[in-house]
Amino acid sequence: MSRRKTGARAASKGRAVKGSASAKTVRARVDSLNAALESGAGCLPERGVHRAEVAIMKAAARTSIVGGHTVVALAGATGSGKSSLFNDLTGADIAPIGARRPTSSTPVAAVWGSESASALLDWLKVDARHVVDERPPGGTSSGAGQVLWSPPDPGLELDGLVLLDLPDFDSLDEVQRIEADRLLDLVDVFVWVTDPQKYADARLHEEYVARLSAHDAVTIVVLNQADRLTPEALAACRKDLVRLLGLDGVNAATVIATSATDGSGVIDLRHRISSVVVGQNASVKRLDSDLIAVATVLRTGVADTEPRLEESDDVSLVDALSRAAGIPVILEGVEQDYRRETCSRTGWPLTRLVRAVRPAPLRLLRLNQGAAVRSGGISETDVLSVLGRSSLPAATPAARSAVALATQQFGDRAGRGLPQAWTDAVTNAATPPGEDLADVLDQAVVNTPHRLRNPLWWAIVGTFQWLLAIAALTGFLWLVTLTVRGWLQVSALDTPRIGRLSLPFLLLAGGLVIGFLLSQLTRAVGRVGGRRLKVIVEARLRDSVALVVHEHLVAPVQQVLDRHHRTREHLEAARKPA
Repeated sequence: MSRRKTGARAASKGRAVKGSASAKTVRARVDSLNAALESGAGCLPERGVHRAEVAIMKAAARTSIVGGHTVVALAGATGSGKSSLFNDLTGADIAPIGARRPTSSTPVAAVWGSESASALLDWLKVDARHVVDERPPGGTSSGAGQVLWSPPDPGLELDGLVLLDLPDFDSLDEVQRIEADRLLDLVDVFVWVTDPQKYADARLHEEYVARLSAHDAVTIVVLNQADRLTPEALAACRKDLVRLLGLDGVNAATVIATSATDGSGVIDLRHRISSVVVGQNASVKRLDSDLIAVATVLRTGVADTEPRLEESDDVSLVDALSRAAGIPVILEGVEQDYRRETCSRTGWPLTRLVRAVRPAPLRLLRLNQGAAVRSGGISETDVLSVLGRSSLPAATPAARSAVALATQQFGDRAGRGLPQAWTDAVTNAATPPGEDLADVLDQAVVNTPHRLRNPLWWAIVGTFQWLLAIAALTGFLWLVTLTVRGWLQVSALDTPRIGRLSLPFLLLAGGLVIGFLLSQLTRAVGRVGGRRLKVIVEARLRDSVALVVHEHLVAPVQQVLDRHHRTREHLEAARKPA
């Protein structure tokens, strides 16, 4: 007895060390899965997301239960003899036995060891509970629901074992089938009990063994009722069952042949269960397998790489949005406005008054003309920003179609190779609502300066033109005075001359001719300056549109691609081997 207790303490210590390391792995997988669900929200398969949420909640609940119990479930079809096998393993007739119809209507639990498993069984929702206590051979039942049993092999260590007899998974009663499926999702170790008649049953292999094949480290297969076969037939049956298990994904499966009638193989099964209880932390292994399985399912919802956004995408979008924002119209107005301003500031003063009456092209569009700050610190730009839209004509159908085509092509390129849900997310990010984008573009146009600082030569030439105008006016008035004096036959005054021409005539003619020629020269210079300003403003406007493209099209798409990248990394971390 002392040797057995010493072995139990050593085994318990070994499980604690291994469990601690494995528990860290489980927590890391849970953290990675939670991060993947957060970054991949709305783009991962709904069924996989639900499975992941269930697995995460299960891991949290299972690891919160104090105790080092291992839950082993006997699962099988009707008539496989699992209830008889359960009674042989416990050493008492706990589970009811029926020859033909299913008798395991509710799960039955047998618990080894002195440590309470009430919290665990409450979580499993198993009400029928029996405690298996080690006593000298010949012990009898004592107390309701408690079985006294002495293991026949002193080398067995079953302390901490919780053995469940599940309802038949092929029961005609749907409630029993649902209960069996519920517990199979929660237990730590599967013991699949089959028989020579049903070992190849498609439901067993397709709906259960294959579906849970990721848990092959916590899977035991039992071929019961071996006493019905000859040794040769039993060997052939076991070989075929191993082959089927391999097809199910259970690699290197070991089949234990048992018989509840003559007790053959039961000792081997006890030792196999004992090795699971002593040498492995099956509960953590099952949780780890569950998390790996759901991470693998979710991994199919992301691609291996993400498309890279190219600069050419920005250029094509800027071109399309520039046309839609009316930039060609603006640039034409900028050039005309500069030429008009040049003429009005450097032209003949009399013609300036006429030009001043005409509205400026940019004012007609309600665009910023670089107006100075007015009283109260409010500029024209501030006013337009509050008022909202400019007076630019609405985008033509061709321009709107160009924007739609450019954003669609951008979304297609950015989402190429991604699963459909991610492609849809990229497309939605690349195609914001039309009115929202139009308003943002209009604000960008309104807030972009469309003028440079007034050139100094405007003031110089303008002043000179006024001097020429004054000279012409002086000459004109001088000549008028001379004419009136001659008409009134008033004594003539000496008129200054330069050569043969009088000074009044030279002032009038020189002021008019030189002013005209100077205005023609400045008009030509204004055309050149207008074209230069047009290039500068075009660059400014394209920069503003490029900023809109980046903030409202490229950045949202890049955020989706970044979410895809993070989701893939988290899922890879959640499914990588420990």
